[in-house]
Amino acid sequence: MTIRLSDLSRCFQGVTPSIVVTADARGVPNVAYLSHVHYIDDRHVALSRQFFNKTARNIEENPRATVELAEPLTFQTYRLRIRFLRSEKSGPLFDSMAMRIQAIASHTGMSGIFKLIAADVFEVESFEKVEGFLTDAAGDPSEVTSVDGVRSEIRGLQLVAERVSRADSLDLLLDSVLESLDVYFGFEHTMILLEDETTKRLVTIASRGFEESGVGSEVQAGEGLIGTVARERRLLRISGLREDLRYSRAVKRESGVGAAEIPLPGLPDAQSALVIPLVAGDRLIGVIAAFDRDPLRFGEWHAAYLEILAGQIAFGIERMLDRMFDRDEEQVTERTAPAPAIVPAEGPRRTLIYYRNDDCIFVDGEYLIRNVPGRILWKLLGEWQRDGRTDFSNRELRLDPSLGLPPIKDNLESRLILLRRRLDEKCPEIRIVPTGRGRFALRATGALELIER
Repeated sequence: MTIRLSDLSRCFQGVTPSIVVTADARGVPNVAYLSHVHYIDDRHVALSRQFFNKTARNIEENPRATVELAEPLTFQTYRLRIRFLRSEKSGPLFDSMAMRIQAIASHTGMSGIFKLIAADVFEVESFEKVEGFLTDAAGDPSEVTSVDGVRSEIRGLQLVAERVSRADSLDLLLDSVLESLDVYFGFEHTMILLEDETTKRLVTIASRGFEESGVGSEVQAGEGLIGTVARERRLLRISGLREDLRYSRAVKRESGVGAAEIPLPGLPDAQSALVIPLVAGDRLIGVIAAFDRDPLRFGEWHAAYLEILAGQIAFGIERMLDRMFDRDEEQVTERTAPAPAIVPAEGPRRTLIYYRNDDCIFVDGEYLIRNVPGRILWKLLGEWQRDGRTDFSNRELRLDPSLGLPPIKDNLESRLILLRRRLDEKCPEIRIVPTGRGRFALRATGALELIER
């Protein structure tokens, strides 16, 4: 059976390091390890030029080199004989390779130091299977049975599309998407982050499969894997994540850079990641991310299919936010009459402190929420405490200038979801319960002490 370069897709995922061998004009060899060899097509590959000065000098003197790739499942080795064609310092190929390196560098505090200098493009003149490398025949990588069938792919697309179109609330849409990815794609650790129009930071609004939900955690654009995808608005698929991080940290130690490392959200021992921007038109809605301990969990077809799904999810979220805004505008403008004063039910005593300088709320000394959701919660609690009021509407929140909501695309619905989920996790004695179209109620039990500083 003839093996094509495209049949070796797992060899190009960076799970196991590759070896590049060059020689100078006098024939003196040099051997270096590569964290990643980039597949272009069946006749071309690209090597990332970062710190390999000796390799680069040898290529200038002698354009031919040899690369050895290892198949991470069978451990079979393949040898490529390649010839240098050109260096690219801009364009789609360079951007694609640079994004991977930028994400790893940002994740380990090496931004601006650990970076791509050039993408060196080589023609593959020949490649062969290294015989005798294994004592037992490992077989060809193309013969390894795949669990990803066409039926599950198409059904997965259909299921997510149906749930996105049928969801009657943003809350249901978010949970349905993550559940579908788990059931039909086997993605057990996923999260969705939406962009906050006010701060321009990404905020985790839904997650599945993590010990801690991470709801409310924030990521700055350009920060780590998720922030890099948000800034570049392009998909990022990384396999062998631990090896990339180990390499970047080694460079960091050698350079003496002391920048703080940003932890991987939710799954610190992740071996692979698939992070996709949620873009509707020219607007960044957010990011959807999947992590796994299996370094080969996310294949090329996952990236292709989920990129299609990401577009549907992004437009579904935008449609839902717009529809909620339109529905709120239909609400009557009169203020709901105050309810009788509430006598709190028996329950624990909770102390909530609101720091006005940064709109941050702590409950019993533990961080709860901040920014616009923090201002919303303090408004609700204040009116509940003063007047015994429990019923509120989205419209009145939008018309309240003290909350500082943007006049257009305020994402109020997502902010209320975030607030409700944070309360469920950190202070279940306070609940926000939907009561109708564009309306909700504040339910509080126990004794609440409200302090403003």
